[in-house]
Amino acid sequence: MSQESENSIFVADEAAMVAFGHRLAQVVEGGEVVFLNGDLGMGKTTLSRGVLRGFGHQGSVKSPTYTLVEPYELDELTVFHFDLYRLGDPEELEYLGIRDYFTDQSICLIEWPERGEGVLPVADLLLNISVEQLGRRINWQPQTEKGRLLADKLKLSDN
Repeated sequence: MSQESENSIFVADEAAMVAFGHRLAQVVEGGEVVFLNGDLGMGKTTLSRGVLRGFGHQGSVKSPTYTLVEPYELDELTVFHFDLYRLGDPEELEYLGIRDYFTDQSICLIEWPERGEGVLPVADLLLNISVEQLGRRINWQPQTEKGRLLADKLKLSDN
């Protein structure tokens, strides 16, 4: 990881993306909603794997493209990894009992959040992943007070 600005970081490869996910895991406390934005192949699931590794998860982390959500029950909390790419209508989330996932004992990582617009809660933090040179640029934007605290912790955690 290098070339960091206020709310942005360059990640050169898959290992750096996992490392940033690990860094995110170190600053969340529970109850956070994080939207992961980026085109196909940008590394959203890789970043999610880094978050889970940061919490000590050793098993596989696959994209929940067909199941929509993959729960990971960890010692102190549950990480829910959503992939809404194949969601036909945001109302389908109501049938999943979507509101039950957003608790103080969970962290929700949501890929393709625009597909759930109108049903999903406001994200605490938006992560936007884009191509830059041969790597990726991750920009983060807080959307709530909790998100502002996360953004500040992310900036400080590299010092």
